[in-house]
This record gives sequence, structure tokens and C-alpha cells, in this order.
Amino acid sequence: MSKSFETPDKVIYVCTGSKCKKKGGKELSKLFREMIKEMGLKGQVEVVKTDCTDRCDYAPVTCMQPANAWTPYTDERKAKEAFEQHILKPSS
Repeated sequence: MSKSFETPDKVIYVCTGSKCKKKGGKELSKLFREMIKEMGLKGQVEVVKTDCTDRCDYAPVTCMQPANAWTPYTDERKAKEAFEQHILKPSS
């Protein structure tokens, strides 16, 4: 039984280490998943919750690949802006 291993075009990493989680990391991953679903990007964009990224002073931290765009102190507004800029806009 063979299944194909699909990889997304873009990945959003959300730190859910203890400090980031306390400051909203878990809620951010839910927000990104909702945006992906609303925009019909399921399968093209994936959210990955990570353990500590060792950037606790900037919690919560997110990173969007392949742009390698890190966002410190991510709140809902910053999350939506980063999503627009690094996920919805075409890569150059």
C-alpha cells in the first residue's frame, strides 16, 4: 500500500514553547489554520507547532517559510499582516 508524501509550498512555524504558549502561541496556530482554510490553501500551506525556538524574550514568535520571515511579539494583527505578505503574495 503506497501513499504519496505531499509537501506544502509554504510552512508557518509557530513556537509553542512554554513562554510563547503562555503569550498566545497556541491561539496563533489556530488562527493561521483558520486563515488557511478560509483562503482555500489547505495542502499548499501548513502550520507546524514547534518547541522552543530560544527566542523567549520575543514571545510569541512565528516564522514563515520559504521567505524565512520571523515575526517577534506576534499578535493577531501582526499574524494577519505576515500571512498577507508572506503567504498570499506571490514569491519573487
